[in-house]
Amino acid sequence: MIRKGNLGDIETIMPMTKACAKGIYQWNEHYPNKSAFKKDIERGELYVLEIHDSVKGTIVISTLMDEEYRPIKWLTYNGHNIYIHRLAIHPDLQGKGYAQQFMDFAEQYAIENNYSSIRLDTFSQNKRNQKFYELRGYKRLGDIYFPKQSEHPFHCYELVL
Repeated sequence: MIRKGNLGDIETIMPMTKACAKGIYQWNEHYPNKSAFKKDIERGELYVLEIHDSVKGTIVISTLMDEEYRPIKWLTYNGHNIYIHRLAIHPDLQGKGYAQQFMDFAEQYAIENNYSSIRLDTFSQNKRNQKFYELRGYKRLGDIYFPKQSEHPFHCYELVL
């Protein structure tokens, strides 16, 4: 079941995202952090995947465009887009279709609310994520950097709806 996240979910989300970060190095001691998840919840943008009363995944569906995204030549005009952040599925459940379920949910939400596109970024060293988004029809448009996260770039993607 996918539902809106609440502050009580953060204690489960933090160790889950740390477990997801092993071996990829896109997430570290700086990001993601409790403060980011708290803001996501306060804005009503954080959703969780709950299985047997336990949070096993998270996704943020936001309307806020990060400053780092400004240089990208997006396929649609800025203004009526959604941004996907912090998609994570517990490592024990990866490869079972839950990330697809989250993206189906986000894409349906965007369509129902008449957004023009969905935008996101993924770590350049995470080939599995790149393939995941590209197979869903997302187009790679350019690179951005998050210096506190990595010296490697993050690829930006957009799906026009």
